[in-house]
Amino acid sequence: MKSNFYKVIKIVILSLLFSSCSSDLDFGQIDDLKLEPAFLANLAHFDIPANKLIDDGGNHVIDDSRGFDVFKDKFFNDHLKKAEFNFEFENTIDRAFVVSLELLDANGQVLQTLTFPIPAYRGTANVIKFPTEVFENQRLDLLKKTIKIGFKVAIFEGTPLNNQSLGGLKLKSSATAYLIIG
Repeated sequence: MKSNFYKVIKIVILSLLFSSCSSDLDFGQIDDLKLEPAFLANLAHFDIPANKLIDDGGNHVIDDSRGFDVFKDKFFNDHLKKAEFNFEFENTIDRAFVVSLELLDANGQVLQTLTFPIPAYRGTANVIKFPTEVFENQRLDLLKKTIKIGFKVAIFEGTPLNNQSLGGLKLKSSATAYLIIG
């Protein structure tokens, strides 16, 4: 009696294993697929020692631009829906600065300027994190026209800097790009 009970149980379990529910597969759902990847990358950085910032009485101690060709890629350009830039500065120089980041088009025209006031070092940690710069809609369209990024560092009045000056000015920045594919 006991062996018949186990045989019946085995048969029921085996029949359940070999029967399954199925439905028609709808491959049309692939048309509704939308991928939304996000990419994080370094945007720009510098680490300038104070003794390289010779103050000759002018306001701008650095005026430089670099190529920025990420928007040459058509796929990236077409699918980019949002970008965020983050900036962090550290100043260990006893002078205040204003750092301007200029987004430049193919003609060298300024599309947009981001300005960052950097307070003078006073003996304590002087790391400044600025709010995230968000590029969407019309502002994103301007960003997509950018082919160069220019930096201008202006120094405020104070004790003149020379070859013996201590400290430095650092920038760390990153960009997060949000794409929509589909």
